[in-house]
Amino acid sequence: MDLPKFVLADNTDYPDDIFVIHLDYPRFLINLKDDEVEFLEEIDEEDEKELETEMEKLIELAGAFYDREMERYEE
Repeated sequence: MDLPKFVLADNTDYPDDIFVIHLDYPRFLINLKDDEVEFLEEIDEEDEKELETEMEKLIELAGAFYDREMERYEE
């Protein structure tokens, strides 16, 4: 099965929060309510340094993904 790069999620325990989950490496979720990022796998220190700039781009892509999905939903 081919997985999408991003998926949207919500949770009834957090009714005001919307999550974007990144399914490629590094796997993480971002809470769009407060931009909090939680990694879903262990990231070692060496990889963490390399990922800093990439994470900025991925977070921007997650926001753009959400915006596109909301536009499609409203249509």
